[in-house]
This record gives sequence, C-alpha cells and structure tokens, in this order.
Amino acid sequence: MAILGAVIKGIIDLKDILTSESNPIEEQEQVLKDLLDTAKDTAFGIHYKFDELLASENTSKQFSETIPFFDYNKMNAEWWHKLHEGGENITWPGRPDYYALSSGTTGKSSKKIPVTDDMIAAIKSTGIDQVSALANFDLPAEFFEKGILMLGSSTDLTEKDTHLEGEISGISASNIPFWFRDYYKPGEEIAQIEDWDERVQKISDNAKNWDIGALSGIPSWIELMLEKVIADHNLKNIHEIWPNLQVYTSGGVAFGPYEKSFMALMGKPMTVIDTYLASEGFIAFQSRPETDAMKLATNNGIYFEFVPFKPEYINQDGSLTSDAPTLRLSEVAKDQDYALIISTVSGTWRYLIGDTIEFTDVARAEIKITGRTKFFLNTVGSQLSVNKLDDAVNHIEEVFNVKIPEYTLCAKRFEDDFYHSWYLGCESNLVTEEVVAALDEHLKEANKNYRVARSKALKGVKVAVVSPSVFHEWSGAKKKKGGQVKMERVMNEEKFKTWEEFVAKQ
Repeated sequence: MAILGAVIKGIIDLKDILTSESNPIEEQEQVLKDLLDTAKDTAFGIHYKFDELLASENTSKQFSETIPFFDYNKMNAEWWHKLHEGGENITWPGRPDYYALSSGTTGKSSKKIPVTDDMIAAIKSTGIDQVSALANFDLPAEFFEKGILMLGSSTDLTEKDTHLEGEISGISASNIPFWFRDYYKPGEEIAQIEDWDERVQKISDNAKNWDIGALSGIPSWIELMLEKVIADHNLKNIHEIWPNLQVYTSGGVAFGPYEKSFMALMGKPMTVIDTYLASEGFIAFQSRPETDAMKLATNNGIYFEFVPFKPEYINQDGSLTSDAPTLRLSEVAKDQDYALIISTVSGTWRYLIGDTIEFTDVARAEIKITGRTKFFLNTVGSQLSVNKLDDAVNHIEEVFNVKIPEYTLCAKRFEDDFYHSWYLGCESNLVTEEVVAALDEHLKEANKNYRVARSKALKGVKVAVVSPSVFHEWSGAKKKKGGQVKMERVMNEEKFKTWEEFVAKQ
C-alpha cells in the first residue's frame, strides 16, 4: 500500500468534500471589487477614478463603460513603459519582480508582461485548486507518489535591473512550492538548461532513473520529447520505461489535433487533463472527467469579460472595434465564440488576451479554447475559427486513417482567385486530390459561411503534405523550441510567403 500516496489522496478527497459549492458570478463580482480597491491609488486607478467605480451602484457595468479595451501594444505604450523606465505604482501597486516574455504563436519575445507577487500567489492558488480537482478523476493512491515531468521553458531566468525575465512556464516552475520539489522532474538543474535539445537529451539520459506518473506541457513539444526517449532507449512505447504514467496535463492549445499521434506513443490508456496557463495568468483548468472543458479560475485574481466574436467587432489585425459590446459572466450563452478580456492582479486592465473561447456549461463557468482573434480566417467571408479548422483536420485523420499533428493555412490569392492553401504535417502518403475533396466537402457541410464563400470569392482548396518535423524546425528557426511556443494555424499572406520559402529549402 502506498502510504504517502494514500495520505495525499485522502487530503485531496477531504478538501473536495469540505469545499463549498462555488458561485462563479458572485466570485467574479468580488474579484473585480478587490482589483479596483487594491489598484485605486495607482496611476492607472487615479486616472480612471477607481474610487468612483467602487462607489457606483453597478460597479461592473460602470467599469466596462469607463475603461477602454487594451491590447499589449496599447497597454505598453500608455502605461507599462513607465515601469521599464523605473516607475512604480503604475497599473498595480509597487513594481513587478518578474516579466513574462510572451512568444506563443507570434514568435516575438519583445512582449514583456508584468508578473507581480500577487499573480504568482494567484497561479499557485489555482494550481492547488487543480490538484484538489484530481479527487474527481478516481486516480489510485499510488499515483500521488510518482514524479511529475513538466516540460516548459528554462527556469534559468534572465536578470534585468530589478527584475527577472522568462517565459511564464519557467517563472512558474522556478516558484514551485518546497513540498512539490521531490515530485518535480526533470529537477532544477536540468530545468535551467536554456538549449531545448540539450535539455531534452538530459531528460532522455535520466529517464530510466525516474518513476513518472504525469506529464505536463505543450503537446507538440511533449511528443518530441517522448519520441526522443523512445528512440534513445529502443522502446516500443513510453510505458516501457515509465509503466506508471497515467496522466497528461495539456496546456495552451487544443489537444484534439495531437490526440492521435500522442496516443500512438503510449502503451496504456491515459487520462488527459486540459489547462489554460497564459503569460497573463492561470486562466482555467479541467476540473472533472465528464468533460474536456475547463473551469474558469473565477476566484483567483482575474476578472473576465467577453466580447461576442463576430466579424463586425473584429478589425483585420485581430483587435476589437471600440464599440464592441462586452458581456459579464452572468450574461454569456453556450456555443457562442467570445474574445476573452481580462483584468488581473498583475495590472492588466480590460486586456485582449488574443484567445477566443466558448462556454460549454455557463453555470459551472466551463469553457473551451476555440482559437485566436488573429487566426480567424475571414479574408473572403468564410468565417472559420481555429476549432472549426481543427475539426476539419480531425475529419481527414479519420477518413484516411492517418496522424496529422500539425497544420497551417492561408487565404492566398492565386492568379485565378483566392484559395485556402493548406500545409498538413503528416508522415503517411496521401493523395492530395482526395484530401482536397474531403476537406472542402467537410467544411461546406459544417459551416454555412464557408459554403457561401465557396460560391463566391473563394475558388477552392489547395493542399501540400510535409513532414511534421518541418513545423518543429520552423519554430526553431523563427522562434525557439519548447516552452510556450505554438504553431500558427492561420497566417497572413506575407508570413505565408516566408513559410513557403522555408518549406522549399527543407
């Protein structure tokens, strides 16, 4: 009997029993008031008269009507640049000890997003809530004694002036609680290695010494790490070296496109738990096994607002129009795409995070990520969000019995008209004409706007099949490997031209 594991599982089960049923709407109202009260004496709070907002009869309504939308560029140009110049009490009390360098799908590390001590505490608190939710997944006591391999960015943060910089996964890992350090793999020494290939090699070298029960990280990079371990140790699947591996915690992107290729590396069934950790905070996590949707962290330092994701409210660059309507949690509906707006304990205010979501259960505040505001494919009126593109790729996998873990596309003008030009990452031989027909027909049936576009300005579909490794090398060449880096699902024509030139050289 795993005594320690039984004790930990017992504590988690007890916490779950003792925790009262939450009310996300009430929690959000309190979070907003706490944010405004804490920041009312900052430069931002004084400028936007937070004290008057707090005294209003309808604080949340007055909040949305008083403060404009911000994205990173606007927030940095008007407020955060003062922090970089040595200022304090700008958008949050004091001065941040950390800055998250955001790469994500854009590949630009120039974004420096403040990460305050209050945000570190909020991330830890949401992490504890996620661990507590494991009580719902019926995991055996032995699981709670196994190692957890977290593959994020390097924890060797860069010291700049009075703060440290790095990706949010590296910042979070460098602040793990002391009691978790015995479970945490690959350990502090390996986690500090900056070079991703070198870090993965060290993980592979040490793999046989670890008893791993859970994995955590971006699916594409986790897959590459697993493939390396399997190849180096001449294994048939990863369970031959980690027989007690039971849980994979995905994050940042939809797991669906990776599911088939990921599970092919396994020798046993896996419990997959989705999480949503962004550079701006720990936004949501899957709290129960009956769904793959994630529960918004409504009580840990983030106030959420939602803009209906419709073409009339979205500018060409993915930003919001100034007159776009805002909904509170109490006003949202199921099965509607929303652009996510957040205000946080790091001093982001009415901030367009760039992701789109939909609610699967409003009462539980459960969501799914549906795409990115910039990756909304609507050049010729087809109105395709990333989740619809993911569904189409999953359809191709099923029809042709193949694995397609990566893809990208562009609405590209050719000599005769616009086409959706796809690149699919697949090791199998595919007849492109058959894929074109299946892809086009599926999208016509699944999306009426696409069907209308195909009868007008959208001439058709083009498909090229390349090795998935091309996508990984693109990330390595244009950004860097590992961490929070994700592949662009939709590119503009300028970026797509660079992509096609890159592919031609491979």
